Amino acid sequence: MADGTNGRAPGKVLDRTDLELFEHIEKNLYTAVLADSLDELGFREQAMRETIRPLSPGAVFAGWARTISCVDVFYTCDNPYAVEIEAVDSLLPGEIAVVATGDSKRNAPWGELLSTAAMARGARGAVIDGLVRDVRKIESLGFPVFATGIKPVDSRGRGIVLDYNRPVNCCGVVVTPGDLVAADFDGVVVIPAAVTREVVRMATEKVTRENHSRAELMRGSYLRDVYRKYGVL
Repeated sequence: MADGTNGRAPGKVLDRTDLELFEHIEKNLYTAVLADSLDELGFREQAMRETIRPLSPGAVFAGWARTISCVDVFYTCDNPYAVEIEAVDSLLPGEIAVVATGDSKRNAPWGELLSTAAMARGARGAVIDGLVRDVRKIESLGFPVFATGIKPVDSRGRGIVLDYNRPVNCCGVVVTPGDLVAADFDGVVVIPAAVTREVVRMATEKVTRENHSRAELMRGSYLRDVYRKYGVL
């Protein structure tokens, strides 16, 4: 069983530096430029599969990963929600709930009440490589959720949370607790904790070059000349 501590540092309290990082990513960067920067550093498998989509088109977030691992079941066990409740209650401010279901098509482990509980704990969003329900109610909360599908079924007798705060494979990406998760309409990118600052620095520099490129293209410059000057596409 997981101990409920954060993968970055046990019991670490969210500080101003974390918030500034998240806000910078959400306001100034985007998943495509983060993925490009990860590519440059040799991390080429950090974008989740295209099947994972935001419930609301404007959903954007960045935060530290807290992972939750689910599996399908075909019986109803005693206390089916016990570990699930423990996992959600373990969320810390600034974290993203990353729920790995093995791409389940029968279990909807995330809904309105879990979103409400996560939001109350200070979580910044959730990523589920499976199904969710209560979508209109989640939207009304303003809590950003990404998932691979929607289905109005309870997880009881269909799936169970086995563990949390352990490395998981979520939509094709291995996510370790404390990795940085960023999401927008293009998808979800996972940045390994060890290279977070470097990736954000590189992405910020690239966005500046893209802004210059865009301005020159709008003035009628040829793409070949702009690319030669700034080296971005």
